[in-house]
Amino acid sequence: MPLRSIYNNWRRAAYTLIAVIAIIGQPNLLAAQSSSASTSSMEKMATDVYVYGYSLITMELTRRSFTNVEKASPTNAPMGQFANMQSYPAVNDLRVTAPNADTLYSTAWLDVSKEPFVLSIPDMHGRYFLMPMLDGFTNVFQVPGKRTTGTAAQKYLISGPGWNGTVPAGVTQYKSPTGLVWILGRIYCTGTPQDYEAVHAEQAQLSLVPLSGYGKPYTPAAGAVSPNFNQKGGVRSQVEALSTAQYFGLLGELLKTNPPEMPQDAAIVSEMAKLSLTPGQTWDVNKLGSSVQSALNSAKPAAVKRIKAFATQGLEMVNGWGILKKTGLYGNDYLDRAFVTAVGLGANRPQDAIYPFTQASFIGSKTYFIRFAKGMTPPVKGFWSITMYNPAYFFVKNRLNKQSISPRQHFVQNADGSVDLTSQTSNPRELLPRTGCLRHLESSY
Repeated sequence: MPLRSIYNNWRRAAYTLIAVIAIIGQPNLLAAQSSSASTSSMEKMATDVYVYGYSLITMELTRRSFTNVEKASPTNAPMGQFANMQSYPAVNDLRVTAPNADTLYSTAWLDVSKEPFVLSIPDMHGRYFLMPMLDGFTNVFQVPGKRTTGTAAQKYLISGPGWNGTVPAGVTQYKSPTGLVWILGRIYCTGTPQDYEAVHAEQAQLSLVPLSGYGKPYTPAAGAVSPNFNQKGGVRSQVEALSTAQYFGLLGELLKTNPPEMPQDAAIVSEMAKLSLTPGQTWDVNKLGSSVQSALNSAKPAAVKRIKAFATQGLEMVNGWGILKKTGLYGNDYLDRAFVTAVGLGANRPQDAIYPFTQASFIGSKTYFIRFAKGMTPPVKGFWSITMYNPAYFFVKNRLNKQSISPRQHFVQNADGSVDLTSQTSNPRELLPRTGCLRHLESSY
């Protein structure tokens, strides 16, 4: 019953009683408010930590999906070995979101927490390539390639945090802030049989050797295979399917060899401590109080909602195209990092690639045009393309098996020198086979 109603019914005789209720009840009311505020604060911290760990967790599950094999193949390879893709990514490859259909990927996963690896890159003879090196949190900490280091033969020693050994002569050291390193190499290829063959020859000369084996005959060991790992499921869905205990437990284990970067991560480390999650120590959900467990259980839906919302809140919109302001290097902008992880894992630094995209609703019965005025195609030194993805940011299956359009398809100019790119379903001669839910313009270097 509202206090005003009590007052009207009881009048003067109730004054003292009401005053006593107010005085005696106030501490409990304050306690309830404090408890509510504490619960809200705990839930926010848990959500913050979930967002912080999203990239590291995704990287780990992606690593497992690439390395859960005994020997190297074009699509998978054990730790410390290259998987050299012989063609553009397949339409049913759901391991990495938003792949491109312009380069051949050469990927390798390293554990440099115990020992460095030496990467040898052959002479690329002027061809566009880059070998971005991502730490466990998806930051591109180094990116040798045509733009940065040229195309001559080169060697790099990739070391982990805390390593202070001797670097071999003629080798440049790159220090990773984490024990987990992903080399996500890209070599431009026109897609012709002749160019495929040329790129395959260059890929075959890529080399990775642990420092202890450098300069000696070296044969990589067979990989360890876990029969329990879901090799076919999409990584993002696997991440979001993890239970609270699995997610935060795995995060705790990964932080042992992939430590937060101080001092930029000091605030999130403090939040983790309040959830009994201390980097370097094993985390046990069963030792937590009920309030902490409740907060952690609420973290996933809140975090996933926050990450998805970034698509409209954290982008710069230009003529209907969303442009990510920051990729490859994120500092302590964990939400930006998580969003890019979700929609474009392995994104390059802006100096190497920009990724405008549109999520407009396209209708299959209609025809769509993108017009570039004369001389107004993207001014790049590498390549540019427009790629079609489905709403989950994977290639779209279609009867032409065509995922992108780019200048290597020899555009026909209009009379005024402009170029029209047409997308429709009815004419297979058009450059895109059908409209999709998302168009993506990738411009590299």
